[in-house]
Amino acid sequence: MNTLSISHLSLTYKNGFQAIKDISLEIGNGMFGLLGPNGAGKSSLMKTIVGLQKPSSGNIIFNGIDISREPDFIRQNLGFLPQDFGVYPKVSAYDLLHHIAILKGIKDNAFRKRQISGLLEKVNLSDFRNKEVHTFSGGMKQRFGVAQALLGNPKIIIVDEPTAGLDPEERNRFNSLLNDISKDVIVILSTHLVEDVRNLCSEMAIINKGKLIRKGKPGDLISELEHKIWSKRINRNEWEDYQATHEIISQQLIERELYITTFAAHQPKDFNAVPPLLEHVYFHSLTQKP
Repeated sequence: MNTLSISHLSLTYKNGFQAIKDISLEIGNGMFGLLGPNGAGKSSLMKTIVGLQKPSSGNIIFNGIDISREPDFIRQNLGFLPQDFGVYPKVSAYDLLHHIAILKGIKDNAFRKRQISGLLEKVNLSDFRNKEVHTFSGGMKQRFGVAQALLGNPKIIIVDEPTAGLDPEERNRFNSLLNDISKDVIVILSTHLVEDVRNLCSEMAIINKGKLIRKGKPGDLISELEHKIWSKRINRNEWEDYQATHEIISQQLIERELYITTFAAHQPKDFNAVPPLLEHVYFHSLTQKP
């Protein structure tokens, strides 16, 4: 069982900007969803976890080791899948994995070849092992990304906005792959897509403006909003009036009609009850003062 313990973590950059504000989390094997809007501090937190920057205060313990003192320990056990690899060289999938494996320090040639072949099979790219990666579809590139992240048998994998740009079929296939690999390792899914967290993660956290807003199991957080979410169709010229008098957490156009969703302990006049969803947890959390 792998464990990642983040305790009272804060990070202030040299220009005085505080990117992380007293965050504490306990993460074990499985998929952990880290939700937040752009600029919430997700990237700063990820960089600090992997030892690319030292926190101003607090500590991070990975499998019993304080990585602020021994950052190489987590790097040796880390797999990383970025949102975009950028420009791919004109080499085959097998050759690129072979090169990355050498960079990761996998020295045994026979083991390296076996692992590469096994990973290509695992991500369903064996038939394309000799095809140049830059010609892959978006879904194939993401599956290749999973293969490179798994080189060296990492114990923690960080995935940054993995399904951006994928069509629904590729997205479902990719999410199934992530679910399969998370059984024996920690997978941290950093995203602003609520649906991915709802479908994949047994634990989650929401951060905004560098501060931890909510954490827990998605189902538990949803249950807390039972009988507190209400919806109503309004005219567009009524929007400002409702915004001034109700705690509006979202608005949505449905068949060209404007619907607003509000949070309230008791049913507001002329509003209809709505079963709470993880989207409501997220939007309500973002309305709270960090």
